[in-house]
Amino acid sequence: MTSLSSPKQLKAYIKQQATSLGFQQCGVAQADIPSHVEKYKEWLKQGYHGDMGYMADREALRSDPTSLVPGTLSVISVRLNYVPTPAKFAETLEDSSKAIVSRYALGRDYHKLMRKKLAKLAKQLEQLSENLSYRVFVDSAPVLERAYGEEAGLGWIGKNTMLINESEGSFFFLGEILTNLPLEADEKPENLCGKCTSCISICPTQAIVAPYTVDARKCISYLTIEHFGSIPESLRPLMGNRIYGCDDCQLVCPWNRYAKATDIDDFSPRHGLDNIELLELFLWSEETFLKNFEGSPIRRIGFERWQRNISIALGNAEYSPRILEALNQCLNTTDSDLIKEHVTWAIKQQQNKKQTIAISEPDNNQKKLIRTTRKIVKHLE
Repeated sequence: MTSLSSPKQLKAYIKQQATSLGFQQCGVAQADIPSHVEKYKEWLKQGYHGDMGYMADREALRSDPTSLVPGTLSVISVRLNYVPTPAKFAETLEDSSKAIVSRYALGRDYHKLMRKKLAKLAKQLEQLSENLSYRVFVDSAPVLERAYGEEAGLGWIGKNTMLINESEGSFFFLGEILTNLPLEADEKPENLCGKCTSCISICPTQAIVAPYTVDARKCISYLTIEHFGSIPESLRPLMGNRIYGCDDCQLVCPWNRYAKATDIDDFSPRHGLDNIELLELFLWSEETFLKNFEGSPIRRIGFERWQRNISIALGNAEYSPRILEALNQCLNTTDSDLIKEHVTWAIKQQQNKKQTIAISEPDNNQKKLIRTTRKIVKHLE
């Protein structure tokens, strides 16, 4: 058993092991974070969680980590960069016929990879104490990940509610180990958002209703991933060609000029998802969808919602006879009422554009998004 006499030495050892496993950073927070818990409860009270009933159902678990791991004293938080390079980020913003998939979902599902790394780190903890108790978490249990990440010194929670690191931006995954080890907590970093409101103004649906507060019911990531039913018509035109998630509030964040590319092959784009035609994806069968997204986070939304999302994007694309033909064919063959509703809407959008034959120009927000994205890509290269 490793002999480390002080909490400070214990923490240094854990951080060293985390770095050796490939994590970019590791920090420690105390288990009790009352200010974050109160903010979370107020967010739920406002109904900003939308259909994510599990967030309200597990409020008590999120509020008290000892209910997950009895005797929890410390939370070890780690982060792992995920931005792949090269990836054609700007091209999909400039071409409405291309699909935009959130950067984190371009490759394989991160949960398994992160969990394996954290499990190895946890094994190292077993050498530190005979009475050790711990549990590993990766975005799959009621843990306030960003709150613990902030308290552990990994970054500050920005106005877009993402955790932002001064040296590497916000394109990273988080994971935690809850443990009864009495570790020394790291210092919470200074919030460096300042007067910047780029993330608030760029949001296509204005989902950031106040600094540090997101109404998930308006958020494109929520609508395309978490929301099960019909997407409100008023929000559909604002979604553009975003079919799975949205990174706009991160792409315009000045701190992501310092984002670091990952060297993990599992996070590299699969099936050309970083630069693929919407129509090609729309024509996939359910069998193809399931096969291609084996081991991908996208698979969890299912084929029906996948087609719902792409239908909206096709409706927002420039007029194309091929798109209109594909939409009509889908309308005549699908058994899903949800798909029919969104395909019907998309057909009307395409028909209206056929009458005008106008080429739409990017608005100022879109131009800004393209400029900042190009800067990030150049830095990654």
